[in-house]
Amino acid sequence: MSSSCSGLSRVLVAVAIALVSTSSPCPQAWGPPGVQYGQPGRSMTLCCPGVTSGAPVSWFRDGETRLLQGPDSGLGHELVLAQADSTDEGTYICRTLDGALKGIVTLQLGYPPARPVVSCQAADYENFSCTWSPSQVSGLPTRYLTSYRKKTVPGADGQRMSPSTGPWPCPQDPPGASRCVVHGAEFWSQYRINVTEVNPLGASTRLLDVSLQSILRPDPPQGLRVESVPGYPRRLHASWTYPASWPRQPHFLLKFRLQYRPAQHPAWSTVEPAGLEEVITDAVAGLPHAVRVSARDFLDAGTWSAWSPEAWGTPSIDHRDPLEQVAVLASLGIFSFLGLAAGALALGLWLRLRPDGKDGPQKPGFLAPVIPVDKLPDLHQLAVCHILCGLFWTNRSRHLGRQEMSSFGGDQEISMLRRGEVLCGGPWKMDRDGQMGRIFGSSKCVTCRNPSALCGACVRL
Repeated sequence: MSSSCSGLSRVLVAVAIALVSTSSPCPQAWGPPGVQYGQPGRSMTLCCPGVTSGAPVSWFRDGETRLLQGPDSGLGHELVLAQADSTDEGTYICRTLDGALKGIVTLQLGYPPARPVVSCQAADYENFSCTWSPSQVSGLPTRYLTSYRKKTVPGADGQRMSPSTGPWPCPQDPPGASRCVVHGAEFWSQYRINVTEVNPLGASTRLLDVSLQSILRPDPPQGLRVESVPGYPRRLHASWTYPASWPRQPHFLLKFRLQYRPAQHPAWSTVEPAGLEEVITDAVAGLPHAVRVSARDFLDAGTWSAWSPEAWGTPSIDHRDPLEQVAVLASLGIFSFLGLAAGALALGLWLRLRPDGKDGPQKPGFLAPVIPVDKLPDLHQLAVCHILCGLFWTNRSRHLGRQEMSSFGGDQEISMLRRGEVLCGGPWKMDRDGQMGRIFGSSKCVTCRNPSALCGACVRL
């Protein structure tokens, strides 16, 4: 507690000194001894070091003999420059009445500080750091004073002065750097950061409220490796590890996203792996691939980390994927078989069903010499007839009106065939009840004018 108070006291004392030095006619030196500072366009008073206040001195520019201000000016040991500008910058010499050199003063002009630009980031859920930069260049030596405190719940006035809420110094790491680190922060708490920019002409403060949930941004994953998968020309295996700054514990895990692209290809493909590795299955065989990965809190707190450095890998080209090869061969075999079967069936139907002319004799079908329909067993014959006749008569029956069929095997005649009715496996005859019945075992064929051979029967239109 005492160290915190002493640190805060040093901060306040430094700010007070800076403010007093701007109002004093002879400000204390900042930086190298003998240097005094001023602002362009304003009057500037230089003091001769090494003499008592009010002692008359003479002022000269270094390297010049021309007297700037004599001892009878009534200003004593001071030199007043009205509306100083860049031409007034340089070194001045003051001498006593006997010509002895009493002091050398260097004038440097610049501007008061403006409020700095401050941003904070948490690389894990226990610590966070803040960085800053000047919003405008002052041209003068500058220091930064940093502190923080934990914000209290609105309305809790009794806690505002509690030692548990601060303020505490935010140590700069390393000293003088534009960065300070807060260790041991609470993940669900809010903090107020104070960054004050101080130079010889004044001070300016920036206050920033932060919470770890909003500023959480992990460091990029480490140890990214990309390897080929033997026997798989389109696969790459990528693996990585947690960043060293992230304390891996069960309640605060990271999720990852991975991007990859072939060489000379501008667009990235993105996937979100489930763990610390991923198998790329659509890589381009034989081409190098760039891979990178980033991380984020698994509950989506904060933002994604920066991308890791790219790692490169090339898929294996020594062997082909056996599963892909079998799949391709099987697909080719199936399509080839289906194509041949469909072609043979179509050719057989066309040769079997095509009309040969209006008055010419009936020619045997393409399949008749090989597999006569009337020689097949009844079950097979019936199946073939249903398939062939269904295709033929579906089209031809649209144009049928009254049709007649005669059979060599009987003396009865089939007449008045209703439209669209298909008769297969003939020859046929009419029974006493007017129903058509098939003449089984007969090899004779129905004859007609304009014959067309179908299913072992001759049908005329």
